[in-house]
Amino acid sequence: MNWIDLTTEEQLSKIDQASAEQPVVIFKHSTRCSISAMAKSRLERAAAPANVSFYYLDLIRYRHLSDKIAHDYKVEHESPQVLLIKDGACVYDESHNGISMDELAAQVN
Repeated sequence: MNWIDLTTEEQLSKIDQASAEQPVVIFKHSTRCSISAMAKSRLERAAAPANVSFYYLDLIRYRHLSDKIAHDYKVEHESPQVLLIKDGACVYDESHNGISMDELAAQVN
């Protein structure tokens, strides 16, 4: 898994633009939560779909970005949480034990 660290608001604009060409996944991770660590590990062990960018947000360190994501994509904040962005909109989100690479791949296709 090649995570792209999400650390700036400017990256969110780039994500919106890039999602017009290919799907983008944002994984919101709490470094203080064992469930979040388990979800991250499951994603990293699975085969990622081709042509999808995966962004990693440390929501403890960058809480303001997590809040902006919830507002901009009209999703309730959860942790851990995965969002699939297509054409600048969140078309799928899941949290906790519902996070699965198989389900993400199904949503991409």
